[in-house]
Amino acid sequence: MQVSHPVYDVVVVGGGINGVGVAVDAVGRGLSVFLCEKDDLASHTSSASSKLIHGGLRYLEHKEFRLVHEALVEREILLAKAPHIIRPLRFIMPHQPHLRPAWLIRTGLFFYDHLGKREKLAGSNHITFDAATSPLKAEITQGFEYSDCTVDDARLVVLNAIQARERGAHIATQTRCTSAYRENGLWVVHLENMQGSYTVQAKALVNAAGPWVAQFIQQNLKQKSPYGLRLVQGSHIIVPRIYDGDKAFILQNDDQRIVFAIPYLDQYTLIGTTDHEYQGDLNKVAITQPEMDYLLDVYNDHFKHQLAPQDILYTYSGVRSLCDDESDNPSAITRDYTLALAQEQGAPLLSIFGGKLTTYRKLAESAMTHLQPFFPTMKKPWTEKALLPGAENLVSVELLIQQIVQAVQDVSFELASRWAHAYGSRVWGFLNGVSISDELGGGVGHGLFAKEVDYLVDQEWARTSQDILWRRTKLGFQFSTDEIQLLDQYLLKLLIKRSQDTAA
Repeated sequence: MQVSHPVYDVVVVGGGINGVGVAVDAVGRGLSVFLCEKDDLASHTSSASSKLIHGGLRYLEHKEFRLVHEALVEREILLAKAPHIIRPLRFIMPHQPHLRPAWLIRTGLFFYDHLGKREKLAGSNHITFDAATSPLKAEITQGFEYSDCTVDDARLVVLNAIQARERGAHIATQTRCTSAYRENGLWVVHLENMQGSYTVQAKALVNAAGPWVAQFIQQNLKQKSPYGLRLVQGSHIIVPRIYDGDKAFILQNDDQRIVFAIPYLDQYTLIGTTDHEYQGDLNKVAITQPEMDYLLDVYNDHFKHQLAPQDILYTYSGVRSLCDDESDNPSAITRDYTLALAQEQGAPLLSIFGGKLTTYRKLAESAMTHLQPFFPTMKKPWTEKALLPGAENLVSVELLIQQIVQAVQDVSFELASRWAHAYGSRVWGFLNGVSISDELGGGVGHGLFAKEVDYLVDQEWARTSQDILWRRTKLGFQFSTDEIQLLDQYLLKLLIKRSQDTAA
């Protein structure tokens, strides 16, 4: 049994993008913060996205102008905050006259170009395709091009968690909130992890449990959820790279939805997403056969090179928790977020419904506005100009890659590029003093060395091979079963040693 902790200003339940966003904003305003996550950071919805920081072009059709405006403004802000994990990306929309007239698309793109501040990204334009060189079918002769950004979604979560910790927040992964109740004007929060159970207290409780948000209110807090929840599954498939160049495609479909085809990790193409209601186990979300067929059909309707089910290398799925607006079409349910504040006995509960990667920072600011009356000495908003870890002293990612290649004499350009894009200037946390790869410790495989693994365990809460290969480094595609087993054995020994060092 662990001893109880002191009283925190805010306890956040949920280690996805909304949870860490609230945690980092709150601690930077002078509040004491504790965040718990039952699994790994970003282990559910926040690592199952389309890897985009975007305004949401299709949301304009649903007249979500406020959301699109906010997202477009945030796109520029986030690009400046984390240029190592967020990069500009040009999107090509093939024109299908029977789906949307050209004038409608031009109008939408005009709004997209001008609804938000756009300083770093190029505007939209009309393009024509050369039938001989275009990867698209010959009958697709024209289209449109515009800008958005791509992001390493799981690392965006981790970097916010690091920033929160460095400002004083306590981040507890693999720690489940089993129950919470109000007592004497405070929240009493019961927690459970591998070491046992313990209790913390808080002046305010933030429910950022994502798809579990309503379930947490009903089962863990024994209260009624203030809003209905729609759980919408989105799935993606990953196939070998199917066209040259570094541009993405946004494909229109007969059902008025869109599907992205995005270059991914140099060797692959990422295709998604789907939209359908989900009612299963939230811990076991997986792509369905109809979803795979749907994504393949949309892709094959557009491209010369045809894909078959056997071309799919990997799939992933996530569930978005959306506030129920009673729409009968899952793709039309609002992607805007809703914050619900419940106050009893002076101890507020703030529950987060919905949200998306792009607007997490504004969501966190809105959460702080809701909590302001309970913390009158709270400092002003601060996150807009604050660089995320790894962006400090970063002139450019390209220059950092050169510096790594010069510092570690036998490192490949590809490995230096992976390090630079993942860690930015924080790469020197494990490369400091290293002049040759032999000094990085034993090689686990595919450019993953012991020093990087140690860094991920010590600084980024990694505990398992899944944490490292799929969320921290994206090397999972390359590792064999035997290599994963060796990594798990190394991690087990490392974690035992760290535990013994802590006990001593």
